[in-house]
Amino acid sequence: MKKRQDYISWDEYFMGVALLSAKRSKDPNTQVGACIVNEKNKIVGAGYNGLPIGCSDDEFPWQKEGEYLNTKYPFICHAELNAILNNIGMDLKCCKIYTALFPCNECSKAIIQSGISEVIYLSDKYSGNDIFKASRIMLDKAGVKYRKVEAMIKEINLSFDISKI
Repeated sequence: MKKRQDYISWDEYFMGVALLSAKRSKDPNTQVGACIVNEKNKIVGAGYNGLPIGCSDDEFPWQKEGEYLNTKYPFICHAELNAILNNIGMDLKCCKIYTALFPCNECSKAIIQSGISEVIYLSDKYSGNDIFKASRIMLDKAGVKYRKVEAMIKEINLSFDISKI
């Protein structure tokens, strides 16, 4: 018997973990996940966009528009920052971060400061926005590589049906 040939790549696996992490987000508009991986392909951190620990999801706004303090923006912690803060307590130098969306300027600052050397993203839908242009400038100047994930598959279906294991 030969080994299975239709297994997923490392990039597909880790992006899948980032996308699964995004399913924890309570944000009604945008769910983003991130996964940090070390040089040995071990997951060392994961996160999703949400409120800081101790801040109730029911007591803060989720609106995208309106007065600043009546929107989610001053309160939400992005997936990339959460993954960095949720890391297992190790140095993140030379690690890679997989994220559903290209990181904003604030997350890029944290990525650079933490020593992460590569960003792998799925979507860059906000690339024309100055926040993301600034992000690219900083990542380039700091020597942090970035690339769009190259997945050979379109989707992964998960099932909790034990008969499928």
